Amino acid sequence: MQYTFHCMAKQADQALLLALGARIRRTREELDMTVTALAERADVSRRYVTEAEAGRANLTVLKLAAMAGALRLSLSELCDLPAAAPRTERIALVGLRGAGKSTVGALLAKELETPFVELDERVERVAGLSLTAIFDLQGVETYRRLEREALEEVLAEGQRQVIATGGSIVTSPETFARLRESCRTVWLQAAPEAHLERVLSQGDHRPVEGHPRALEELREILRRREGLYEQADLAMATDGLTATDVTAKLLDHVRAW
Repeated sequence: MQYTFHCMAKQADQALLLALGARIRRTREELDMTVTALAERADVSRRYVTEAEAGRANLTVLKLAAMAGALRLSLSELCDLPAAAPRTERIALVGLRGAGKSTVGALLAKELETPFVELDERVERVAGLSLTAIFDLQGVETYRRLEREALEEVLAEGQRQVIATGGSIVTSPETFARLRESCRTVWLQAAPEAHLERVLSQGDHRPVEGHPRALEELREILRRREGLYEQADLAMATDGLTATDVTAKLLDHVRAW
């Protein structure tokens, strides 16, 4: 029992650091300020800012106050965060398109006898539009807002769920922090070639139509997001495995959790 309470406390601490990091990054970006500029104004190292935004820094009060001042906030404004909620039995799958989140998620939910939710389908329901229409007519920022609303709607529906997220959720700091504090997150990891092959095998040729460098572009996206995906609780390599194989391996981890 003591070990359980210790683990819950560590999870709450981590969720708080993630939320604080997301607040720092969002405020910096709203001020159109680079990481280097914030580090110079707060008199801290660039690495310290990067670690703080990722939720990995051991933030001292003095350094936190210095960064708050550099961001034109009071210390109380910067630290005005919601209390972190304990994790539940929710499992959230993250990864690039073609990672197998939908297939593995549905199989895992069946094994666990729990609801399966496609987050992007909820975004479409909230918006009353398809994802393509949302991006074409209203843009990325609207999608991000709808994604956060859809996530909160899903989380309100119960403590036991398997959630397949959109591939770019990790690039929305607050939403990803919320996902990580409320779910066990699993990165379904694959080589860029595998991602593209899986999408094409589903009959969707949009990624390559008019994109002769589709594979190179996919490699670059993965390179940019890799550090974010690595923040998931578990990274599971899926190359060469069937969806059934991946689900079986994932079940072992879920039961250990």
